Formats: sequence, C-alpha cells, structure tokens
Amino acid sequence: MAARYFALMSGLAYLLVGVLGFIPGLVGMPYAAPELAVGAGFGYLFGLFPINVLHNLVHLGVGVWGLASYPRYESAQTFSKGLAVFYGLLAIMGLIPVLNTTFGLIPIYSHDIWLHAVTALLAGIVGFAVPNNPAAKVEDRIAAGTGTHGQ
Repeated sequence: MAARYFALMSGLAYLLVGVLGFIPGLVGMPYAAPELAVGAGFGYLFGLFPINVLHNLVHLGVGVWGLASYPRYESAQTFSKGLAVFYGLLAIMGLIPVLNTTFGLIPIYSHDIWLHAVTALLAGIVGFAVPNNPAAKVEDRIAAGTGTHGQ
C-alpha cells in the first residue's frame, strides 16, 4: 500500500507544482543564474526553486505518471523505483556546474538539489526498501474484477 499512496501523493504534489510554476505571481524574478537556452518562464518558484517552462512540463509529466501508477501496486512500485533513479540523477547533476542546467534546457541547481535528493530518497525507500505486500496484490486483483482466484 505504501507504494500506491506514495504514487498518489507525489503525483498530486508534482501536478500542483507544475501548475503553480505557470502562475507569474508565484515565480520570482531571476537573479544571477547560469545561462539557459530556454528562458521562457524562467524564474524562482516561491523565490527559491529555479524553474522554466520545460521544468514545469517535467513536473506535470511526473505528476501524471504518479497518478497513472496509483491504481496498481506493481505500477506504483515501478514508479517509485523510477522516480528514485531519475531524481537521484538530477540531484547529482545539480551539483556539477556543467550539468546543472541539463545542457541549457532546465535549471536544476540551488534549492532544487536538496529537493531532488529528498524525493529520490523517499521514492527509493518506498520502491526498493519496503517489502512487497501480498495483500496489495490481492487488492489489485479485486479492483480489476478478477477476485482472489484469478478468475
């Protein structure tokens, strides 16, 4: 169950953040920052997190992925594992100056580094460390209408 709820909650959170990134009043004016090839929508969400239009689209995509993964335990666990790897790589890339703008496309430096690291850690715990839950698999079969005997 933990994987399903993690997929649901993180999906909702990333959808919300993706939408909020398009609201100009919530995106602070940029200050000294690395050069970006895609400057559309560039700013700092809540004055802290560097974003641009591509960053917002990635957040929306992760949110949709999480919500689409929620109904089945296996897909939610796969989402958690994938998110752990994806955001772990982003956290590492954010620490490397030549990579902290993902090749000039998406800013992933500053406060994004710790946020990506925390996301990767939580997703990794849920995806890799929490043991498989046989009861969740039964719930998936019941929800799919196949009962507990695979009918």
